[in-house]
Amino acid sequence: MGANTVEFSDQNFDEKVLTSEQPVLVDFWAEWCGPCHMIAPTIEEVAAEYKDKVVVGKLNVDHHPEIAAKYGIRSIPSLLIFKNGQVDNQIVGAVPKTHITELLNRAL
Repeated sequence: MGANTVEFSDQNFDEKVLTSEQPVLVDFWAEWCGPCHMIAPTIEEVAAEYKDKVVVGKLNVDHHPEIAAKYGIRSIPSLLIFKNGQVDNQIVGAVPKTHITELLNRAL
């Protein structure tokens, strides 16, 4: 995890994501996933740029499969943007930073 990202888990998901007053970007990833590693620097950049407006974090699908299953994650990386405890938008795959920031700006 980077300095501006949160590690989401079964223990903190409700508190950090579902009850957050700010929009939340959750990066569903796994250690073995090449595209997940490709997009990681972009996620860190977004986390730094939006640190006062959006909570940005990662959830390892191998460590927390119940949450991944609950949100229908079948392909990683998957980025879910939560707003007011609900999924506001979803991105699947390694995408350009502009695509992520466009959706985050809509959520703000």
